[in-house]
This record gives sequence, C-alpha cells and structure tokens, in this order.
Amino acid sequence: MGDVVRPVVDRDVCVGAANCVRLAPDVFSLVDGQGYADPEGSPDVALMSQAIDECPVSAIEC
Repeated sequence: MGDVVRPVVDRDVCVGAANCVRLAPDVFSLVDGQGYADPEGSPDVALMSQAIDECPVSAIEC
C-alpha cells in the first residue's frame, strides 16, 4: 500500500485567499483568526493539485 500524500501549507506565505477551501473543502479549512489555511481531512489528489495550481501565493506543497 502506498503512502498517502498530504498537502503542506506554508503559514508564513499563505494570505488566506481561501481558493483551496473553495476547491477542496474536505481537505482544507481556514484557521479562525489566523489568516491561513490548514490541511485536514482526507486528501484528494485531483483536488489538491487544483488547489496548488490556484493558490495565488504558491503556499501549498505536497
């Protein structure tokens, strides 16, 4: 069985635009009052890839 790929959000770079939350709400959520997104939940490779591509500040990596 292969390893599960999990996204990583650079909290110093993330501006809280929430594109990733809009695209993959089961993967990402905004941290209240902190201004950055945090990965949680089950990763979906297709949605993670789209979220990475649409992050305006390139704050998401896998």
